[in-house]
Amino acid sequence: MELIVYNSKGEDTGKKVTLPEDIFGIEPNEHAIYLDVKQYLANQRQGTHKAKERAENAHSTRKLKKQKGTGGARAGSIKSPVFVGGGTIFGPRPRDYSFKLNKKVKQLARKSALAAKAQANSISVIDSVAFEKPRTKDYISFLGSVSLGAKKTLLILPDVDSNVVLSSRNVQKAKVVTASQVNTYDLINADRLLISEEALSKLQTLFEQ
Repeated sequence: MELIVYNSKGEDTGKKVTLPEDIFGIEPNEHAIYLDVKQYLANQRQGTHKAKERAENAHSTRKLKKQKGTGGARAGSIKSPVFVGGGTIFGPRPRDYSFKLNKKVKQLARKSALAAKAQANSISVIDSVAFEKPRTKDYISFLGSVSLGAKKTLLILPDVDSNVVLSSRNVQKAKVVTASQVNTYDLINADRLLISEEALSKLQTLFEQ
């Protein structure tokens, strides 16, 4: 697949790039994408939820009423889960939600996400993006020039550019990552991918490793 290379003003530079078939031309594996997104979201969970169980409740252990003769069920402590303010039965405990996913599955998921975007014609190649200083207005102007102001965008750069990152930080629905930081969730979550020409070759190198 050939794509036109645009400059940061949205103008055709007259150049074209061919997307690597072994990355952007494969049949997307939806299950691999599902697993990788599931792992990514699981890793975002802090897992610090905690409810006090019966043994941890600070109430008195005094027996509430006599054992027999009341006509009701036996009650030994206000800590019992059947009483208001009592301990929680099988309440949540701190836990780690992360799980292992094979490196090759993660790589297949990223390739599949990129291939899906290519098939949906949701990829634009930019020759380069650079700002003299951090300025949100400049990034909004850049998105407007490529007619993407209202869409979720993911800009992929070859290396960290603090001016571009800081300029995009306060823009809703916009995210900037480097080629080595690309993950399946960000790729799927974006409506359109903006890939710099240099980042495209860097992505190809990373997938060959």
